[in-house]
Amino acid sequence: MLNKKRKNTVNQKRNLVAFSHPHSVASEQYRTIRTNIHFLTKENRKKVFVVTSPGKGEGKSTTAANLAVSIAQHKEKVLLIDANLRDPSLHVIFKMNNEDGLSTILNGSSPTSKSVQSTEIGRLDVVTSGPLPLSSAELLSSNFLKDFLYSMYDKYDVILVDTPPVLDITDTQLIAEHSDGIILVMRRGVTKKAKVHETQSVLELSKAPILGAVVNR
Repeated sequence: MLNKKRKNTVNQKRNLVAFSHPHSVASEQYRTIRTNIHFLTKENRKKVFVVTSPGKGEGKSTTAANLAVSIAQHKEKVLLIDANLRDPSLHVIFKMNNEDGLSTILNGSSPTSKSVQSTEIGRLDVVTSGPLPLSSAELLSSNFLKDFLYSMYDKYDVILVDTPPVLDITDTQLIAEHSDGIILVMRRGVTKKAKVHETQSVLELSKAPILGAVVNR
């Protein structure tokens, strides 16, 4: 039992390296991305960013979480949203209750104030996925998502939205439509070049620009 607890703690620290090892090379790289986002928000008033990847296992949720931590450490107020309503993970990374979240906000069963959870990290708040809905596409295609993001716009300096892999389902396109730009996460040795091109083609339909790419490992 003790070994299992120790393993969970190690995994959490590894996921949130920007928090547990702020002076590491990886943390410095997250700060570089943070700086680039800062210029976008300052000069162009861009604020809502989708973090996604072509397929599974490429590190998008870990990237989104660490990027949110890094931005919050820079004294900016950040909202991190888990919009992967089919395979969420942010509630695991941050060890949060997932009874209320994005799904309950969008279906009207819980108020936003109950679903936004604060963290011990700087000025970082998190909205977990909430219970998995029968149809995530139906929820995400409603005007409630747009209304929710709009209601958060003036309360935060940056809003990061962790979404499903682009090539698995259409959910990310629905979310990206309401964003100011997309951060594409890939994993060296895993992500195929053809998949990257296919992802670019799919995301072009959402009309949200790909602002840059993060290559893990």
